[in-house]
Parts: sequence; structure tokens; C-alpha cells
Amino acid sequence: MKIAVWMLRFLPPIYMAAIWIMSSLPDTAVIELSDHSIDRYFKESLHLVEFGILYILLFLAALTFRGFKPLWSFAFMGISILYGLLDEYHQSFMPYRSATLIDFVKDVIGVLAASHFLHHARFSGKFPAIGRWLERVAQIGRMR
Repeated sequence: MKIAVWMLRFLPPIYMAAIWIMSSLPDTAVIELSDHSIDRYFKESLHLVEFGILYILLFLAALTFRGFKPLWSFAFMGISILYGLLDEYHQSFMPYRSATLIDFVKDVIGVLAASHFLHHARFSGKFPAIGRWLERVAQIGRMR
């Protein structure tokens, strides 16, 4: 169980590094679909999930510590949103990338959507299936 706990704790910084590295590369460096309109649509839609995933990873990592509080959830929202802003700023210096307000808005929407489900599942009793899954993750952290 210690391995699972440490993996959950190290995933957020690893994911953040991956975001930083990928945003330093041309958008065709990782994947390029043959249909350019689908390729553009797919890559634009990634903004809706990219920083939501970061929020989820931060939330799961924190569950492995005792005393997880609702305030942490809001802090992780802020961290994820600020990292999205930093990523857009970073991309503004890359000659083959672009940084737009609409991309940042999509990043924020992704974080807010992810936080809605996880925060309410954990603290409000909504989304019971997700809440049970989050409780299992929290139990892994308590088994040390």
C-alpha cells in the first residue's frame, strides 16, 4: 500500500512537469490527426480536461494524508487554475504555440467541473459512487 500512496503523491508534480514540457513543444509533436479540423477540435477540447485532471490528481494525493478538509479542495482549485494561467503565459513565449483568453477559460471550466464532482462527492454526499471510490483512496492513506 505504501507504493500506491507514494504514487498518488508523486503523480501531480509529474503531471505538471509533463504539461510544461508538452506546452514547450509544437502542438504536432505528440499527436497529429490526418483530418486537420478534427485535429484542431480534439486539441482544443483537451483544455477542458487538462487542468481538471491536475485538480483530480491533487485531490487524490491529498486524500492519502489524514485530516483532509474542504479548504484543501478550494486550494487545489486555485493551484490548478493558476497553473493553467502560468501555462498560457508560458505558451505566449513559444514561437509555435499560442496563448489565448479562451484557452484559459476552457482550463478554468475543466477545473470547476472536476471540482464540482469530487468536492460534492466527498463533502456533500452527492454522487455516492464517486464518494465511495474517494473513501477507498482515503483508506489507502490510512493503512500505512
